[in-house]
Amino acid sequence: MITYKQAGVDIEAGYEVIKRIKKVAKGIGLFGGLFPFGKHYLVGATDGVGTKLKLAFMLHKHHTVGIDLVAMNVDDVVAMGAKPLFFLDYIACQKVDPKLIEKIVKGIAEGCKIAGVEIIGGETAELTDMYREGEYDLAGFAVGVVEKDKVIDGSKIREGDRIIGLASNGLHSNGYTLARKVLFEIAHHSPHDKLEDFKKPLGEELLTPTRIYAPLILEIIKRFKIRGIAHITGGGIPENLGRILPPKKQAVIELNSWPIPKIFRVIQKIGEIEHEEMYKTFNMGIGMILVVEPKEVDRLLKFLAAKKETAYLIGEIGRGNREVIII
Repeated sequence: MITYKQAGVDIEAGYEVIKRIKKVAKGIGLFGGLFPFGKHYLVGATDGVGTKLKLAFMLHKHHTVGIDLVAMNVDDVVAMGAKPLFFLDYIACQKVDPKLIEKIVKGIAEGCKIAGVEIIGGETAELTDMYREGEYDLAGFAVGVVEKDKVIDGSKIREGDRIIGLASNGLHSNGYTLARKVLFEIAHHSPHDKLEDFKKPLGEELLTPTRIYAPLILEIIKRFKIRGIAHITGGGIPENLGRILPPKKQAVIELNSWPIPKIFRVIQKIGEIEHEEMYKTFNMGIGMILVVEPKEVDRLLKFLAAKKETAYLIGEIGRGNREVIII
């Protein structure tokens, strides 16, 4: 039995950091930071791709991680109800390899095209004594805009509201330290192994780019009254849905209300990982969550079905203390 902490990532320490920096940085805790700009807010977000990059190094495939980088940022911005406008990147590497950087940036440009944002600049840093040969790290920065009275921050969530989950297309960009530990160190798989019932080799399965939800969410916001949006990244459903819950509210998630993708089942079985640990580490098949009033549910699900989007009614808001309970 293994945990994310034993694999090398201490989520609780991350929460402690947030608690401490809240004293010096306003707005910490939401998916994006709000900056007043006339009748609007500018919404800023920054994130990276994490140890998913290790897969890119192993497979010498550097295009898809650029898409991941964009996704992690623009979907944090849109989770605030904002339209993402532009994107910047930071690439730190051991040695500047023009062909390698070109592949990464082509992926970033593709992600920006999918998201409908402009890439307006970036920085490439050659840090010879910081990285191994061929290795690099990525960070991204996205800025969006929303009218002040249209910010979606969860404050309008009410008891009885329903929770709708939009399907993910894999691990996205979280939990890879644990996934790699389980699949490559404990199970001794190779990235080139093709596991039973999987269409692609394991490495390609894990490198599937993070889904970009921003264009879909912007369309939904125009048509429906959305009371809360949670981008399911590090910390899984409990942490990310929990951060938009108002005081005296809780979210109850029904465990069997959506199918868990096979990759998560494989990781859990091999690593003998407890359910709670899985849901705290991975998205478990839900990449974005919408909280809506009950009368919007059927209409929203029909709209999503018509667009061939996979979505599930996964829970309800009740009274509580900002907890996310999975039953």
